[in-house]
Amino acid sequence: MGHWSDGRGQLVVAGGTGPGDGVVVPLEIAVSYRARTRGLLGRDAVDGAILLSPANSIHTFRMRFPIDVAYLDRHLTVIAVRTMRPGRMGRPRLRSRHVLEAAAGVMAGWGLRVGVTVQVRTDAEVRGS
Repeated sequence: MGHWSDGRGQLVVAGGTGPGDGVVVPLEIAVSYRARTRGLLGRDAVDGAILLSPANSIHTFRMRFPIDVAYLDRHLTVIAVRTMRPGRMGRPRLRSRHVLEAAAGVMAGWGLRVGVTVQVRTDAEVRGS
């Protein structure tokens, strides 16, 4: 985990009791400095979520809409979830290795909360399965 490249994939949020239970969300993966710096700046919306890696803090300067932010540790376990309005600076999370961003209000519906572990599947992994 954590050996990704810029591209697309799926975010899988565990939930329910069976192995197939859970929420699958379209995911944009941003690992290069350029992709992480660009993030959601200048966009009017996000389809699903964007994963910034490595990252332990974010800001919402020059963003056009409020976002949900989930901080993930090295095991992809959620250690904090916040909603941030445009023009804010998030405080760094020491144990955070990755940050998920999505439209404000959607993460709760996905079951994304502190203690939940997510999976990241790249498009190559999705096609291969």
